[in-house]
Amino acid sequence: MDKVVRSAEEAVADIGDGVCLAVGGFGLSGVPDTLIQALFLQGASRLGVVSNNCGVDGGGLGILLAAGRIARVTGSYVGENKEFARQYLAGELELELIPQGTLAERLRAGGCGIPAFFTPAGVGTPVAEGGMAWRYAPDGSVAVASPPKEVREFNGRGHVLEHGITTDFALVRAARGDRHGNLVFAKAARNFNPLAAMAGRITIAEVEELVEPGVLDPDAVHLPGAFVQRVVALTPDQAADKQIEKRTVRTVRTVRTVRMVPTA
Repeated sequence: MDKVVRSAEEAVADIGDGVCLAVGGFGLSGVPDTLIQALFLQGASRLGVVSNNCGVDGGGLGILLAAGRIARVTGSYVGENKEFARQYLAGELELELIPQGTLAERLRAGGCGIPAFFTPAGVGTPVAEGGMAWRYAPDGSVAVASPPKEVREFNGRGHVLEHGITTDFALVRAARGDRHGNLVFAKAARNFNPLAAMAGRITIAEVEELVEPGVLDPDAVHLPGAFVQRVVALTPDQAADKQIEKRTVRTVRTVRTVRMVPTA
């Protein structure tokens, strides 16, 4: 039952070329940076990645992307990653864009053993009708286009058939976890990490705080250990190393108080 491994390097050692990974994170929240860095050093390439976004320039999955290690991305947001956009438009990688809610449900369905489901999201658009550019040719033409999907009517409304997603491995980050793999996520990190973890056949979790079994309140557990095969305890420095996506500040106004002194 003890799923703790000694290091991130050991945890990702058997991830080979060409495998598919589900990776947690929402923007820069809850990104398994330590595992991604270990995978970068390990050298696996031609990876397929399923993630809400593909990191940022120089951070998260952006490290693997810049090194040319990712061949295909399934996600919902290109965002502000200029290298991601460049590679996609240049035809250097394949990209399947999915509505964000549909992506979340496809991961959850895969983890629950549900092969497919119908959703109204995307009906009447290229999501359902096909023709979205998955890969461009060097001359800018569409080399690979998305196929049309089955659409059925339920209660007078069209719904498109979407398939559940399962992957070879999943990399996730949790705020707390125990040796049995039970995990607790903090705030926005909970958006995609549990779903990515469910979809992976072998799920590796890096945890900011490792506790002994029985410490976590069962009602507080966001993901049961049944979905997790390996746990990596982060060092205090690794746990504290978190990027800020957009730093914002506010102007503080100084109020000057004048005291009135009565005269005789």
